[in-house]
Amino acid sequence: MSKILATVGGTPITEDEVNEFIAGLGQRGAMYNSPEGQRAVLNQLIGNKLLLLDAKRNLFEAEPEFKAQLARLKESLLTNYAGEKVISAVSVSDKEAEDFYNENPDKFNEGEVANASHILVADEALANDILAKINAGESFEDLAKEHSTCPSGKTGGNLGDFGRGQMVPEFDEAVFSMPVGEVLDKPVKTQFGYHIIRLNSKKEASVAPYAEVKEEIKNALLLEKRRKAYESKINQLKIMYPVDML
Repeated sequence: MSKILATVGGTPITEDEVNEFIAGLGQRGAMYNSPEGQRAVLNQLIGNKLLLLDAKRNLFEAEPEFKAQLARLKESLLTNYAGEKVISAVSVSDKEAEDFYNENPDKFNEGEVANASHILVADEALANDILAKINAGESFEDLAKEHSTCPSGKTGGNLGDFGRGQMVPEFDEAVFSMPVGEVLDKPVKTQFGYHIIRLNSKKEASVAPYAEVKEEIKNALLLEKRRKAYESKINQLKIMYPVDML
């Protein structure tokens, strides 16, 4: 049984109620996961109970404005409930997802992906000097931290993974045409300056495995089937209840 934290007019407020309120806040609820936060929520619930008791004492339920608000809320809830019933029976089987994958291989093509590091400087002479030091055995990462004007220099120049077309053309062309594990034999000039580039790894273009995209396919098919089910229901209802656009 949940611990009772307070009573308001004889009505208990339990620990479960506090936890449910916090859970209902979603990500914002994290800020209340502390004794102080839970106390703030408890005070909020106490205030809500007090307002409810006062509303009942003053017979607010009988007031026309409250009845109108209640009717609007009921219509909104009923509309949402009816819509949920339309789409709740819709599902997507594993076979449907697999068939879609097999019939649409072009949708799951994964382009080439490179992982590269660079050292960016404004001066060509400095770029050539740094390249000579790398070729002589000095650390690429240390030279990037010392000289690179790119924010990536702080972490040794690594740019992470990127696909074709994500970088400026000159840089893109150089990266995707150079051997893996090597430093390009000359700096590459772009609008940002001179780049000394090392290609760390490269993944060739391929088709994503079915297991990797299965859930993505099922979710996409489910959304589409739900959309069609909803449209079909609306079209049926338009026959039962004629709609005149004025």
